Amino acid sequence: MRIGIIAKPKKPADEVVSKLAEWLKSKGAEVFMDEETAVIAGTESSYKKSEIPYVSDVIVVIGGDGTFLSVARLVYGNDVPILGVNLGRLGFLTEVTLDEMHEMMEKVLSGDYAVDERFMLEAIIYRHGEMMAKYRVLNDVVINKGTLARIIELETRVDGRFLTTYRADGLIISTPTGSTAYSLAAGGPIMYPTIPAFILNPICPFTLSQRPIVIPDTSEIEVVLNTENEDVFVTLDGQVGFALKVKDLVKVRKAPKTIKIIKNPNRDFFEVLRTKLKWGA
Repeated sequence: MRIGIIAKPKKPADEVVSKLAEWLKSKGAEVFMDEETAVIAGTESSYKKSEIPYVSDVIVVIGGDGTFLSVARLVYGNDVPILGVNLGRLGFLTEVTLDEMHEMMEKVLSGDYAVDERFMLEAIIYRHGEMMAKYRVLNDVVINKGTLARIIELETRVDGRFLTTYRADGLIISTPTGSTAYSLAAGGPIMYPTIPAFILNPICPFTLSQRPIVIPDTSEIEVVLNTENEDVFVTLDGQVGFALKVKDLVKVRKAPKTIKIIKNPNRDFFEVLRTKLKWGA
């Protein structure tokens, strides 16, 4: 089996990656790392990060949820399952701990594992009718103002039908996977990760009656920025940004393909919720 490893370049990832690579090779697996991961492991690699999905049967992500999100965007369209191993506290996406890593890798090598299929969002940005950029994200597409900008106006349609014009600090369009990220912090609902729906969640709306709304994942959302001379961005998974201008159109819909996340049989979504959110503590 060909195992790709992508890690966050920080301690203790260096020791974890090098020991995991040695262990995998002793089990007869081929190991592939991107250049950054190879450096922290004290070895060499000629592969770019973007090439790892093409040479791997499974990718192990070692880090936190942020590292996992970047790899999810990377593997989109490659049908390569991802296993998330958390270096620190339990993550919503990286739900395998270091103590559980070898047990999980035994299951992966034997093919004894199950996957969750998660849908992603596709965001397309248009300016004067011309497509400026296209992104695929696992968690959320966020349209938000800069630190010093005033409230912005976002004219929003769902499947061509007018929903409302949000006057707010911004708007979060989230997948169920992303419901426990920025959307949750902004007062949105927690959704089970495989529910076929989106969340539209205004950030600090001027009109307090504008509340989060859940819509089917078959919907296409169109948002037009109606505010001039303000500092406004589209942020993708909190990691990639695109600066908007007045009358820019942002279209968001379900991406054509899903990604596969290897499930930890020792843990379920509700246990992760209880642990992360300290329910009952």
